[in-house]
Formats: sequence, structure tokens, C-alpha cells
Amino acid sequence: MGRAIGIMFIAMSLIPAGDMAGKLLTGTYGAAPIYVAWSRFALGLLMLMPFVPAAAWRLLANWRIWFRALLLAGGILSIQSALRTEPLANVFAAFFVGPILSYALSALLLREPVTMLRSALMLLGFGGVLLVVRPGFGGSPGLLLALLAGCFYGGFLTASRWLSPLGSPLALSLTQLAIAGLVLMPFGLSALPSFSPQVAALTLASALGSMLGNLLLLVAYARAPATRLAPLVYFQLAAATGLGWAVFGDLPDLWTWAGLSLVLGAGLASALLRR
Repeated sequence: MGRAIGIMFIAMSLIPAGDMAGKLLTGTYGAAPIYVAWSRFALGLLMLMPFVPAAAWRLLANWRIWFRALLLAGGILSIQSALRTEPLANVFAAFFVGPILSYALSALLLREPVTMLRSALMLLGFGGVLLVVRPGFGGSPGLLLALLAGCFYGGFLTASRWLSPLGSPLALSLTQLAIAGLVLMPFGLSALPSFSPQVAALTLASALGSMLGNLLLLVAYARAPATRLAPLVYFQLAAATGLGWAVFGDLPDLWTWAGLSLVLGAGLASALLRR
């Protein structure tokens, strides 16, 4: 369980790093969200293919593998579209409906163990999220897209645990990259940006952060139940806050530090609870 926790922390740092690169692409360099989403999958697939055995491609015959990959494709496309127009903190606040949904789906559909204490810690962690971002949800299209991204992501997290016995993390990661890249390819190729060294570097960083983060997430979910790891997904918000500070100079205030303490404390406490 301890190794799964460490892996989750690394994964949850890499994913928002990829999102930060994607936001720079769409906000600063005018790239289309569909290009950012597709390039993530296409480049991730190219980077991963040399390390995955040929037998992994047989998983593509399973419809559940396609369902899981399409959930991830919908989530990444939705969040990149939201990040184009909305502040990073507000997007992540709406996006964090995902861990709550994953926790509930894993209990209802996968029959994984749920306790009152762990459920209370989940709610405490979500309260910490609200302290960090203090969102004023006005129902704007961008925030609705972020909510949709969170729903897609919650389903993806649960499906990852559901399908983990079908193959290794590398094999499952290969299938999600291949399927999503194939589905989005016509749209991504039609929206190619004007390339520059900056655009190329950010495109690579976006793909690498997303691919490695989701691969490590699969490794963690293969080692521990989703209901125990779901709270640690909140660490994405802490990582996003740190990246925002480093890149944009947004210094967290006292309320933000209090919220981050709740998020990390509740997540660690929940994950460390024994059977």
C-alpha cells in the first residue's frame, strides 16, 4: 500500500504538469484544444510502443477497453477546452467531482469496501478543495466543460481498477493511447497550429506529463483498491497550485494553505487506513 501511495503522488504531479503545458499552448500560442488532446495521445503512443510487447494489442478486441479509452479521451478534450477560457483553479475545482464519483462507483459497481470514516475523509478533502479555490460557479460554458471532464475522469478511474486484471499497466496504457489517438486523429490533424520551438516543446511536455502520469496511475490502481487511492487524486490540485505559483507567480494565501493541508491530510489518512 505504501508504494501505491508514493506512485500516486508522482502520477498526480505529472498530470497537472501536462495540463499546465496544454493551457500555455491554447492560451498563449492559440492552439486548438482538440490538437492538444490528440497530440497527447499520439506522442504518448509513440513513446510507449517500444516498451510494450506485441501481445498487448490483443486487448483491443475487448469492448471494455474501448469504453475506458473513450472516457479518457472525453475527459482530456473537455478539460483542455475548459482551460482555454477559465482560470486553472476554477477548472480544477469543478474537475474534482471526479474522485467523488470514482469513490461512489467503485463501491456500487465494484463492491469495494467503504467505511464511514473513509467517506468522511473524502468529504473533508473535498472541503479542502473548496477552501483552496473558493469557486464562484456561475454556470459558464467553461466550468460546465470542467464538470463534464470530472465526470469522464471519475468513470475512467473506476474503469481502470475494473479492468486492471486484463493486462499490465503498460499494455492498458498502450490501448488507451492508441484508441483515443485514432478517434481524435482526423480532428487533431485538421487543427494543427503554426509550429515553433516553443509550441513543439510544450506539445512534447503536455504529452509526456499525461502519458507518464496516467501510466503510473494504472500501476497504483493495480496495487490497491480504488476506494483507498481515490482521495490521493486530490493531490493534483496541490501540484497545480504549486505549478501556478512557479509559472505565473500566484502565491497561495492562508486560506489556500489551510485547504491544501486538509486535502493532503485527508487523502493520506484515508489511504493509510487498514482493512
